[in-house]
Amino acid sequence: MYLSTIGRPGGGAAPVAAGPAARRRWTVVGGNVFALGTVSLVTDVSSEMVTAILPLYLVVGLQLSPAAYGVIDGAYTGATALLRLAGGYLADRVRRRKAVAGVGYGLSAVAKLGLLAAGGSIAGIGLAITADRAGKGLRTAPRDALITLSTPPAHLGRAFGVHRMMDGVGAFAGPLVALAVLAVAGQRYDAVFVTSFCVAAFGVVILVLFVRDHRGPAAPPSAAVVSPRRAAGLLRVPGLRRLLVAACALGLATIGDGFVYLLLQRREELSLGWFPVLAVGTSLAYLLLAAPLGALADRVGRLWVTLGGYGALILVYLALLGPVGGWPLVVAVLALYGVFYAATDGVLMALAGPLIPEGLRTTGLALVQTGQALAYLGSSVLFGLAWQFWGPAVAVGLAVALALVAVAATFALLFGTTGGRGPLEAAA
Repeated sequence: MYLSTIGRPGGGAAPVAAGPAARRRWTVVGGNVFALGTVSLVTDVSSEMVTAILPLYLVVGLQLSPAAYGVIDGAYTGATALLRLAGGYLADRVRRRKAVAGVGYGLSAVAKLGLLAAGGSIAGIGLAITADRAGKGLRTAPRDALITLSTPPAHLGRAFGVHRMMDGVGAFAGPLVALAVLAVAGQRYDAVFVTSFCVAAFGVVILVLFVRDHRGPAAPPSAAVVSPRRAAGLLRVPGLRRLLVAACALGLATIGDGFVYLLLQRREELSLGWFPVLAVGTSLAYLLLAAPLGALADRVGRLWVTLGGYGALILVYLALLGPVGGWPLVVAVLALYGVFYAATDGVLMALAGPLIPEGLRTTGLALVQTGQALAYLGSSVLFGLAWQFWGPAVAVGLAVALALVAVAATFALLFGTTGGRGPLEAAA
């Protein structure tokens, strides 16, 4: 189990410590959250092995244009977004969130072999990437729902922070493992894909053996059936509807890791061997800050931390346009990019969780994730087109403008109660 300070007495799981002062400071993050974090850690080692080399493989190795890469990058995150909603609904319908998540993890593992079989075929690579993201679409909402159902509402920011920290450890290790495999295998990408599959399969084993499902208390027959009508009714929840609009706006302002790293590599003329290390720098900042920022979000308000994260993303864009160069720029961009992920990835789900009835928790989270992923798909395609036709500087300038509008819109939609907290947190 993972121990973390909470700064508040009385909430969460049973305290574990020797005295009253320690009991006020420490609580146990549930074993289920820790087990899910371990699965994500191992799975992210696998996925980041591929993600770290994929932009380089496509743009440099296969000579894809920025516009073509934008389409593939968008597909990597957004093309299967609707499957998130289907997977969330299915998990609530059958009340087997672990099983649905397991199918998603398994599909992503098999997709790594699809990349191996595709070789240099763009169509084959696209199909393998779609299968991999389909797996992610299936697993993400059930996994996050299990975290919310295994954690007291007051400590959701901390629980998601711990989970994302463990996820970040995997993201940090993945590119390093990829570099080691490439060095041993003589720079052969197929060795990375095979190793990635083996690691992903190990993650599925951990899920099966150690993660507990959360079926929830027995519900009256009239409320037990999850129907499309009940799921559609989530859009009538005012707080969730506002959060969904904000998530879409924020997704439209996010251009994607591959573009950020390609911009940095080209501006600083970094050697190609350094490219996978860029993701390591971001992941290091992410894993160090995810748990502290999750805890901070519980104390000062999840809305403020989320907006601060997108403020860090705007600074990333501005740094890529600014006059400062060299290693100070590289370090600043990677650190700020890690802050962005640590302050937004889990915190947004912690913000949404208490708004959604338990019986539709997975569907509701999937709805938010789907809206954001579809917006990200549009953002990647548009950014790639802007880069190709107007150049990278204009494309980044447009991204800055979109991000500023998205942050302002999110503030207007979600802020408005005492204590500096958004209305969603007050309602929860």
